[in-house]
Amino acid sequence: MAQNSQSRTARKKELKQSKKQNQKPIMKRMIMAILVLGVIGAIGIGSLFIYYVQGAPELNPDKLSSPISAKFYDKDDNLFAELGAQKRTKITQDQIPEVVEKAVIATEDSRFYDHMGIDFRRILAAVYANITEGYGAEGASTITQQVVKNAFLSQKKTLERKVQEQWLALKLEQKYSKDEILTMYLNKIYYANDAYGIAKAADLYFNKKLSELTLPEAALLAGIPQRPAAYDPFDNPDLAQERKNIVLKLMVQHGKITEQEAAEAKKVKVESLVTKESDSSNIPYDSFLEQAIKEVEQKLNDVNIYEDGVKVYTTLDPKAQKRAEELLGKNSPLPFPDKEFQTGLAVLDTKSGAIRAIGGGRNKDKVGATLNYATQLKGRQPGSTFKPIVDYGPAIEHLQWSTYHLLKDEPYKYKTPPHKDVNNWDGDYLGTMTMRRALALSRNVPAAKTLAEVGLKRAQKFAEGLGINFESETMHESNAIGGASTGVTPLQLAASYSAFGNEGVYNEPYAVRRVEFQGSRSPVEFKNESHVAMKDYTAYMISDMLKDVVQWGTGTRAKVPGVPVAGKTGTTNNEHGTPDSWFTGYTTNYTISVWSGYPSPKNSVPASAKYIPQQAFSNLMGHISQGIDTPDFKKPSSVVKSPVEMGTKPPKLPSEFTPEEQIKYELFVEGTEPQEKSDQFEKLDPVKDLKAEFDEEKGTVKLTWDYEADEDKQVSFNIAGSPEGQPMQSIAEGYGNTQLEVSNLQKGETYTFEVVAVSDKNPENKSDPNTVTIDIPEKSKLDDLLDDLNGDDDKKDKKKDKKKDNDEDNQDDSGSNNNDSDSSGSDSTNDGSSTDDSSSDGSGSTDSGSTDDSNTSDSSSSSDSQSSDDAA
Repeated sequence: MAQNSQSRTARKKELKQSKKQNQKPIMKRMIMAILVLGVIGAIGIGSLFIYYVQGAPELNPDKLSSPISAKFYDKDDNLFAELGAQKRTKITQDQIPEVVEKAVIATEDSRFYDHMGIDFRRILAAVYANITEGYGAEGASTITQQVVKNAFLSQKKTLERKVQEQWLALKLEQKYSKDEILTMYLNKIYYANDAYGIAKAADLYFNKKLSELTLPEAALLAGIPQRPAAYDPFDNPDLAQERKNIVLKLMVQHGKITEQEAAEAKKVKVESLVTKESDSSNIPYDSFLEQAIKEVEQKLNDVNIYEDGVKVYTTLDPKAQKRAEELLGKNSPLPFPDKEFQTGLAVLDTKSGAIRAIGGGRNKDKVGATLNYATQLKGRQPGSTFKPIVDYGPAIEHLQWSTYHLLKDEPYKYKTPPHKDVNNWDGDYLGTMTMRRALALSRNVPAAKTLAEVGLKRAQKFAEGLGINFESETMHESNAIGGASTGVTPLQLAASYSAFGNEGVYNEPYAVRRVEFQGSRSPVEFKNESHVAMKDYTAYMISDMLKDVVQWGTGTRAKVPGVPVAGKTGTTNNEHGTPDSWFTGYTTNYTISVWSGYPSPKNSVPASAKYIPQQAFSNLMGHISQGIDTPDFKKPSSVVKSPVEMGTKPPKLPSEFTPEEQIKYELFVEGTEPQEKSDQFEKLDPVKDLKAEFDEEKGTVKLTWDYEADEDKQVSFNIAGSPEGQPMQSIAEGYGNTQLEVSNLQKGETYTFEVVAVSDKNPENKSDPNTVTIDIPEKSKLDDLLDDLNGDDDKKDKKKDKKKDNDEDNQDDSGSNNNDSDSSGSDSTNDGSSTDDSSSDGSGSTDSGSTDDSNTSDSSSSSDSQSSDDAA
């Protein structure tokens, strides 16, 4: 067993020695591999370095000495602004005061006079700081590198740019002295407010020559270049004060000044140093320029727009921009309540999305000086201007609603918790109304109901297609009335509404058409994004309804005489009142969106300023529309304009008897227009049981008839009549009874009378006539009585005549003596006959015609109390 044990021990020892021998070649191979990889890596890095260096630009002395300003051209290629050259005062190295040199060196590059263009100690310190404190915590660029970067390279943070920057810094140090390089730096660096170079900055902020600067002033200027906008002493004096004090601390740290000098300088406030900004700092059309500069920097990040001498061709319309600035200026015709009240507006070409003008705010007179309320408005709700975008537009697009679609304005709660009440602006409810009327009167409840029926996802997708970005991932029900956290800018809303006026095509708004460069680089054409955001029928139907907003709805103050305008008002509400007032409107040529309010949403728009957006729109749109043709919105073939009988659900065509005031013309997506006629207003039935009776005593005809009608169908009657063979003559119209007495009739004639029922609501709706015929006798009973009386008188006359004849015969026989006495007797008889004659004459004077006229007149007079509308 011992031998076996030794045998095992020996074997273990041998195995161990064998492993050691095998490990030696492996280690050698690993070391060799590392060395090879190191060499390859070094070669690779070296090759990459060489590659980057070979692509570096040449040191052009012209770019080092004097940057070239950017030139901006309007839509007609006319120069309207130069940026970068206006505020640049060059200095020589002997003009740099010691205090300025110390402040700049201590702040930007404390080892400037010790390194050869690259500060390796500073690079290591920056690497350590970026590792321990996060990327960007500390920069390693020397003053020399900054000169190179600003003169020749882009602002992109890439390895290639950094390698080229370091290479060119080494070359620059070989060619120029430290004093020359420092002078280059101080002549090129940006000090905010479009001021380039420290000499111009001294003049702008302190109204001093460079040689006159004090320690606090030098420290203030030395601190601005790191973050010009943030440390702008005009707009941010508190931040500028903090930065100034940091510079003073660095000057002490690097032995440039004493602690006591720093303490005294720290006591000086920035507000006491800077002078009031002069009007000479103004730049034409600054609000528009901001947008143009932003677009160039976003799409061409290798261009320094302030120094590279680019030519920027924009979409600016000087006519529109000038009027926009007049409306927001000191002599504005708009009723601004105070100096703090703000307004922002944007003007677009409806068909292309080209920005024609931007009004960034009141008293805004320099690029970047204040918030641009047309493009940078944040967190301000759009109010009811959102209704076409998230409610009614999607309803037409996805549900094919007509402009007649009926909605009920009634108490309503949101469907999602906490189920808040939806309130209208007037606290009232107006009942059932069309979608057209709900939009024109800006009713909130119908809008909320519409969004609920469309669905949040479809509404959000529709709105996003119009350039609207939502703060959260999904919409909320309150977006129906422009609530929730979704904020918009006038530029965004103008672009969204332009799609309604552009047959459903959305164009991204843009301010720059083309950029041209110095040298041989080819121009760059800017293309804005464009897509179909909705069907053409949706765009047209929304536009047609929004025209009513301006004509008779909530936006009547936005009217432009002679110009077809569509638009929408909007206001918001919070616990402080009404912080925002909007109007966005458009024609087939231009789209304008206007916002008004205070910088803080805690301040409410006063009643006197509520209509400023509408007034600004009307003024500006009227101005830019002068002298050009503005056609109305063209109805596409996908839309049908159809008459509708109001109140019908589903919509029905009016019948020929529908009252005119009950007929409205509404728009329908082709194929959804009404086909069935309404039977609510049918042709009236004719009168029944029409009778005519002759009253022999009065000599009149009494007409009677029956008529049964529903309570909601109010009718009256038209009565006409005439002798046989003659045209009908009107006797009464709009008569309200079912009986009528007719007088002044001709005897011996056959009369025909007709009665027609007429709708009081629609006079065109008449029944067929019902007629009756009656003979008027030649003699009435009164005539017969008179005839009898006249007959007795005739008999008496005949007896008298016979007696007279006998007397004459006797007289002839008696002789002449009896003539006188007979004559006397005859006179006496004649007197008596005269009485009879008189009686007879009286009977003749009351002949049947005269008697009938008298009776007819009496009859007519006596029946006057029954109907003053009887026949005349």
